[in-house]
Amino acid sequence: MKANAGVCEPAAEPQSKFDFRLVRCRTDNYAVLFHDPESGETALVDAPEFGPVDAALQEAGWTLTHVLITHHHADHVAANEELKAKYGATIIGPEKNRGQIPGLDRGVKDGDKITFGGDVIDVLAVPGHTLGHVAYYMCNSKVVFTGDTLFSLGCGRIFEGDAETMWHSLDMLRHLPEDTLMYCGHEYTLNNGEFALTVEPRNKDLQRRVEEVRWLLREGRPTIPVSIGQEKKTNPFLRPDSAEIRDVLDMHGVENWRVFGALRERKDHF
Repeated sequence: MKANAGVCEPAAEPQSKFDFRLVRCRTDNYAVLFHDPESGETALVDAPEFGPVDAALQEAGWTLTHVLITHHHADHVAANEELKAKYGATIIGPEKNRGQIPGLDRGVKDGDKITFGGDVIDVLAVPGHTLGHVAYYMCNSKVVFTGDTLFSLGCGRIFEGDAETMWHSLDMLRHLPEDTLMYCGHEYTLNNGEFALTVEPRNKDLQRRVEEVRWLLREGRPTIPVSIGQEKKTNPFLRPDSAEIRDVLDMHGVENWRVFGALRERKDHF
């Protein structure tokens, strides 16, 4: 499966002119700020909490102009109205959840494009965690914001969709260019990695990644962003075709989405 046919073809090398900054919110949420020094525009991906985002903006000397919401859950939209009141930012999010996203100015759907700093952000529908969930893909910068659909070494719970729907979303994301950097909505990587080792214990890339994650967390550092290529080697939810995973689950000769569904059910009870 290819990424959305309307998505741009990336350059051979990242062409990003933007400054990206990760903001830790609540207990384990991440938001991301990115700034265009030429236009002065600044965007935020998801708005879990006003204080940390406002502090990061003040420290950087940036004025917030856009808020990009991935999905309607409260821990991703809680600060919308406070940020809009202070900065006058335009709030953009999934049209399917217009009534559930505070302060929404522009609803978007799969295939839509957002102009920012003279560049284009592609909107990708990635339903499963919620039916309206979207990801934001910056082709020229080689960055994707996946919210709670894809985590490092994991994926979100299936609240509104089903396993087949969620798998199609993940399959699309795993076909983005391998050097695309993924930012997700939560710091769940260690727990995800510990689960991953139970279903693919002989995966050397996974073993190394979990050790790296433990070191990063001991140092007080985030475990993201991480490349799609790295995730394809280590994230079991992107690897339902792995022979070892299929051996552990005793699920040979079935579709990938069914293996994915069994993995997600196991993780729900991990």
